[in-house]
Amino acid sequence: MIKKNYTLVTEFILLGLTDQVELQPVLFVIFLGIYLLTVIGNVSLIFLIRSDSALHKPMYFFLSHLSFVDLCYATNVTPQMLVHFLSKRKIISFTGCFIQFHFFIALVITDYYMLTVMAYDRYVAICKPLLYSSKMSRNVCLSLVAAPYIYGFANGLVQTILMLRLTFCGPNEINHFYCADPPLLVLACSDTYVKEIAMFVVAGSNLTCSLTIILISYVFIFSTILRMRSAEGRRKAFSTCGSHLTAVTVFYGTLFCMYLRPLSESSVEQGKIVAVFYIFLSPMLNPLIYSLRNRDVKRAITKAIHQKLFSK
Repeated sequence: MIKKNYTLVTEFILLGLTDQVELQPVLFVIFLGIYLLTVIGNVSLIFLIRSDSALHKPMYFFLSHLSFVDLCYATNVTPQMLVHFLSKRKIISFTGCFIQFHFFIALVITDYYMLTVMAYDRYVAICKPLLYSSKMSRNVCLSLVAAPYIYGFANGLVQTILMLRLTFCGPNEINHFYCADPPLLVLACSDTYVKEIAMFVVAGSNLTCSLTIILISYVFIFSTILRMRSAEGRRKAFSTCGSHLTAVTVFYGTLFCMYLRPLSESSVEQGKIVAVFYIFLSPMLNPLIYSLRNRDVKRAITKAIHQKLFSK
């Protein structure tokens, strides 16, 4: 039961990654560098795909949206975290906290299904090449991109409403560097059972559903590749899938560690370390993964550099 005399929380204090003052400037430099690489990498990839006609294909259309989601995903957390590294009081308003909370969940789920859509695209391209142009028409591609955004933001809204139904009247220190489910639930004064169940159901179902679709797609993809007679055809098919599989492994591996664990103070501490990987490293690495492992992207980069040099 909640006491009748209580003071509602109007702001939260984010404890961040560490309370060691001497490490704050070092961490500021490290995460600023990571964020700049993330912005430069994803923005460059988006512009490259938009400007090069050779990349005007469904695969790269989806990749540009993955880069956009990754960019928003990192921007939702990083700028404020950087400010807090250099601040004595690491405060976030109640409203600001829940806006960040909403966008975080919405963008994570959008990322799940953008990777799923990309797996489906590879399945159609490799397993049904003769039907690819009809199955992946412009309208279909727009629908496949719109669905993850709509579904992700709808999920985020539901989770935010459920969190807002809780009462926060006691400690206001969030043991994390952004407003996340587990550390916020620890601070709630009211019963968190419904929200905890909703968190595990939504996180677990979306993770397993999207990952199952991806795995089924790749079972068909690999069986088709292994039946190919041309070694060059097999190599090209593996090349286009390798980048996507690497991105999926990095993103989903860390998310499973983050959400499918029991709620406790120790799990919140472990979650901060895991969160660093999927919030900062995954969005930073994705442009590098697709640039270094994809021949079309490498060719487009070389062409862009060549045009830049010879236009002067």
